[in-house]
Amino acid sequence: MTERIGVSGNGARRPRGFGIVGAGVVSAVHADAIASLPHATLVAVTDVEPGHAKSLAARHDCAAEPDLDALLARDDVDVVSVCVPSGLHAEAGIRAAAAGRHLVVEKPVDVSLDAADRLISAAHAAGVVMTVISQHRFDKGPIELRRLLDDGQLGRLVLGEASTKWYRTQSYYDSAAWRGTWAFDGGSLMNQGIHYLDLLLWSMGPVAEVAALFSTQTHQIEVEDAALAVLRFS
Repeated sequence: MTERIGVSGNGARRPRGFGIVGAGVVSAVHADAIASLPHATLVAVTDVEPGHAKSLAARHDCAAEPDLDALLARDDVDVVSVCVPSGLHAEAGIRAAAAGRHLVVEKPVDVSLDAADRLISAAHAAGVVMTVISQHRFDKGPIELRRLLDDGQLGRLVLGEASTKWYRTQSYYDSAAWRGTWAFDGGSLMNQGIHYLDLLLWSMGPVAEVAALFSTQTHQIEVEDAALAVLRFS
């Protein structure tokens, strides 16, 4: 892709411009993170609910665009944060990549392997950088564990365990129509447990075989709210 970072007349680097697609709950975290970076600025947001976009834009003094096409048409958007429901990550990300924008994608990549592969392939084809939010890799504990593993201080790994005993109320699932659906949410393992599954894979390596059970125990939702898996690592 053509590098989109400009240089001003005095030789200073222009801040990298960010756009956010999807102005739901997690978008505020992205906006605050962008504001904390010295060479980044939030320039535009968009959402299928115009009021949500306008509210986020007002809080962060940026533009509210009517749709993703309008956001991607802006010359000052270099990076797009994809904060739409999980099952729409690939759709939005592929469009942004085709427009030459780098990508920050909320976890998970998408809710199906096919969609995730299509998004990854689109980023490669466009020559853009894509990262997926796995913020717990930056916690002190996992960083120290990774150092011990890289230094060989733990020897040959024989067992890794991850337990995510989080709870979401029914009101959480009722707060948005996409939550708790296979098409857009993906289930408790895909939506919440993905954080510790990521740390397990980061520590133990790729998986060769999976045996699993899942069920819906306490919620009125399509997807599972409890899952147990045994993984055989390569």
